[in-house]
Amino acid sequence: MPIKAVIFDMDGVLVDSEVYWWRARQAFARDLGKVWTDEGQRRVMGPSTIEWARIMKDILQPAMSVEAIMDDIIRRVMAQYDAQLPTRPGALAAVHLAAQHYRVGLASGSPTAVIQHVLRLTGLDSVFEVVVYGDDMARGKPAPDIYFEALRPLAVMPEAAVGIEDSGNGIRALKAAGMKAIAAPSPDFPLSEEIMKLADAYIPSLEDFSLELVNRLDV
Repeated sequence: MPIKAVIFDMDGVLVDSEVYWWRARQAFARDLGKVWTDEGQRRVMGPSTIEWARIMKDILQPAMSVEAIMDDIIRRVMAQYDAQLPTRPGALAAVHLAAQHYRVGLASGSPTAVIQHVLRLTGLDSVFEVVVYGDDMARGKPAPDIYFEALRPLAVMPEAAVGIEDSGNGIRALKAAGMKAIAAPSPDFPLSEEIMKLADAYIPSLEDFSLELVNRLDV
């Protein structure tokens, strides 16, 4: 079936921000006299806002509400964005190229405030036809819900859509939705061999995104 839509993740795909979230969570844990681990970071990559805040509460056991954890981490991340927005090489060009040939959307587990801030800073708020926010979803990635929600207003079937993800939970969500999955992991957070086998294609950088790549997935 011909590919009709390309859906992008945001953190780690369009913006090299996973390290910002990592730093925010490290600092949060440090303030509690604890340590934020690589395994903890992997667990919170992909789930919805409320889900990752619950995971953090479970791991770190702070004497504060899940909502307070969310607000604290988001505040720390937004402060880093204001200082420097780390767009991944080729990311903006990839979105504009995709928009010239396919329906395009954004499906991110990040909170609404963070996504809207990034879209304004990059000018992509006028490019994406649909944006699905993590805090609007009851279940985050690896559940496929966010991708179903992105495709619904585009009137595109999952088998005619491609998603670009950097995390294991994101790749699992795409495959659970019945979509083609392009893995574009951050060098700071490489994917496991299991996840790489699950993906339909791999690119080390968004600079390697091309129409030929998408067309090869048209099977």
